[in-house]
Amino acid sequence: MAHLIRHKIGNKLTNAANTVSNKSQAKVSGVFARLGFQAATDEEGLGFVDCDDLDFDYRQGMQMDIMEGDEEGGDMDGGDELMVGDSHYQRDGTGPPSSSSLKNTGACNELALEDKPKITTWDAGWNVTNAIQGMFVLGLPYAILHGGYLGLFLIIFAAVVCCYTGKILIACLYEENEDGILVRVRDSYVDIANACCQPRFPSLGGHIVNVAQIIELVMTCILYVVVSGNLMVNSFPNLPVSQKAWSVVATAALLPCAFLKSLKAVSKFSLLCTIAHFVINILVIAYCLSRARDWAWDKVKFYIDVKKFPISIGIIVFSYTSQIFLPSLEGNMQRPKEFHCMMDWTHIGACVLKGLFALVAYLTWADATKEVITDNLPSTIRAVVNLFLVAKALLSYPLPFFAAVEVLEKSFFQDGGRAIFPDCYGPGGRIKSWGLGLRCLLVVFTLIMAIFVPHFALLMGLTGSLTGAGLCFLLPALFHLKLMWRKLLWHHVFFDVAIFVIGGICSISGFIHSVEGLIEAFKYGVEE
Repeated sequence: MAHLIRHKIGNKLTNAANTVSNKSQAKVSGVFARLGFQAATDEEGLGFVDCDDLDFDYRQGMQMDIMEGDEEGGDMDGGDELMVGDSHYQRDGTGPPSSSSLKNTGACNELALEDKPKITTWDAGWNVTNAIQGMFVLGLPYAILHGGYLGLFLIIFAAVVCCYTGKILIACLYEENEDGILVRVRDSYVDIANACCQPRFPSLGGHIVNVAQIIELVMTCILYVVVSGNLMVNSFPNLPVSQKAWSVVATAALLPCAFLKSLKAVSKFSLLCTIAHFVINILVIAYCLSRARDWAWDKVKFYIDVKKFPISIGIIVFSYTSQIFLPSLEGNMQRPKEFHCMMDWTHIGACVLKGLFALVAYLTWADATKEVITDNLPSTIRAVVNLFLVAKALLSYPLPFFAAVEVLEKSFFQDGGRAIFPDCYGPGGRIKSWGLGLRCLLVVFTLIMAIFVPHFALLMGLTGSLTGAGLCFLLPALFHLKLMWRKLLWHHVFFDVAIFVIGGICSISGFIHSVEGLIEAFKYGVEE
C-alpha cells in the first residue's frame, strides 16, 4: 500500500515538473516564432502545452491502469489521434481535419482526376519531342554557316543544359515532408517563381514568368505560320499566290485548334508530328548523302562570324525550348517517376538527329545555305519535302497554342477572386461562346504578326535570345539555387551559377544582334 502511495505521489510530482517544462518550452517557441523561425502565435503555444499535458496525463494513466486493456484500448486510439492532430497543428497551424472534410477532399480529388485524363510516358515523350524536334531544326544548318564547329558543339551543349534545367525545374515543384518523402507542393512555372519571390513580392515572379511564357508561346505559334507560308510559296513558285496568302490559308486550317480541351488530344497531334519529322529527316539526309562526293569539309571551320553567330545561338537555344510545357506534362503523367528517363532519351535523340541534320545539310550547300534549308533543295524534291513540313508545322501548332491558352486563362479568367474577367467556362466544363471567340482571335493574331514579320531565322533568334534563354537557362538555375540551396552539393551550385552566367551573356548578345538584323532587313527591304 505504501509503495502504491509513493508511486502515485511520484507520478504527480513528475507530471507537475513536465507541465512547467512544457510551458517554458512554449514560451521559448513563441520567442522564436516572433523571430521568424516558426509561424506560431501565443495562443498556438498554449495549445501545444494543453495537448502535451493531456498526452502526458493520458500516458501516465495508461501505465497505472495497464491491466484494464480492453476499455483503455479505445482511449489509446483516441490518444494517438490526438498526437497526430497535435503534430499536424504545429506544422500547418490548423487543427486536425475532420472525417467529413477528408471525405470531401477525396471526392474533389477523384473528380479532378476524372476531369483531367492522365497521359502515358510515351505521350509525354511525343510532346517533348514535338517541342525540341520541331520546325526550328530547319534553321540549324544556317547556325553552322555562321558558327562552324562551335555551332555543332553548341547543339550538343544546349541539349545537355536544357535536359538538366528541365529536371531541376521539376525538382523545384517538390519538397520533402516530415517523413522525408517528396511531395508535389507546386503545380506550375508560375508557382515556382512566386515561391522564390516570397515574402516581399509574392506575385512578382509569377507575373514575370507569365509574360515570358506568353511571348515565347505566341512567338512559337507565329513562327509556325511564317514557315508554313514560306514553304508553300517555295513549293509552288509558279502559282500567283504570295507568302502572305499562303499564311492565310494555313491559319484557316488552324482555326479548329480553338476547340482543344485536353493535353491528351494534343499528344495525338504530337505523335503524328514526330512521324512527319522523321520522314522529312530521312528525305533530306538521303538527298545530301547522294551528294557526299561534293561535300565541302573545308568550309566547316573553327572561326565564327562575330556579328551573326549570336543569332545562331538564339536559333539553337530556341530549338530546345520545352521548359514551359514540362510542369504541366509531368503533372499529367501516369508515372511521374519516369520523367527523368523520358527527358534523357528525348534530348539524346534530339541532339543526335539535330547534329547530323545540321552538319550534313551544311556540307552539301556550304556558303549557299539558306535560312530555311529546304529552300536549297531542287524543285522536284522540295515540293514533296515542303508538303511534309507544312503538315508538320500545322501538327506542331496545337501544343504551344494550347499552352498559351492555358496560361492566359489561368492569368485573366481563372485566378479565383483575383481574376480580371469572368470565367470563360460554363457548367460541365463547356467553354462559353465568347471564350471560344477569344481563342479564335488568338489564332488570327498569330497570322497578323506572321504577315508583318516574315523573317523566320531572325524572328527565331530574337525569341530564343529574349525568352528562350531566360526560361530554359536563367530562371531554372536561379530558382533551383533559391529553393534548394541547403540541399545542393558544390557541383550543383557550380553548374547552376555557370548556366546562369553563360545564359545571360548569350541572351543579351543574341537579342542585340537579332534586333539589328531585323532592323537591317526592314530598312533595306530584304526578303527571305
